[in-house]
Amino acid sequence: MVEKVPMTRAGADKLREELRWRQQEERPRIIQAISEARAHGDLSENAEYHAAKEAQSYNEGRISELEDITTRAEVVDPAKMTGDKVRFGATVKLVDEDTEEEKIYQIVGDQEADVKEGRISISSPISRALIGKEVGDSIEVNAPGGSRAYEVLEILWR
Repeated sequence: MVEKVPMTRAGADKLREELRWRQQEERPRIIQAISEARAHGDLSENAEYHAAKEAQSYNEGRISELEDITTRAEVVDPAKMTGDKVRFGATVKLVDEDTEEEKIYQIVGDQEADVKEGRISISSPISRALIGKEVGDSIEVNAPGGSRAYEVLEILWR
């Protein structure tokens, strides 16, 4: 049985675009770099050749990874979801119970998480604590800086 990888439409589109770029632009560029480095002669001491081969190895590995992920992707559109409980795709407005600082996070797939952009992985400690909670519920999260308590202020589907 193939394990599905949940992700939002934006996350899936971003991964497909990276796959396209790696296959259609980066792969030919690396092949050209290898060809040019080969033309320089002795490959045993050719740093350009070895760097290009290393770049090729990394690129091909990433292509394989992206093909696997996009094949198993289960795209979820949060805009078509409703409900009073937090689940995958929800955008959750929280308040830190100690500092009164408000934070907004969207719960997304592992591959599209970016805390700076407010997207947290479904497998992160804060996401796991939020799943199934409703507005007004409090959660406690063991973060690297210590335990933090948050209250759910709002659940949005967008």
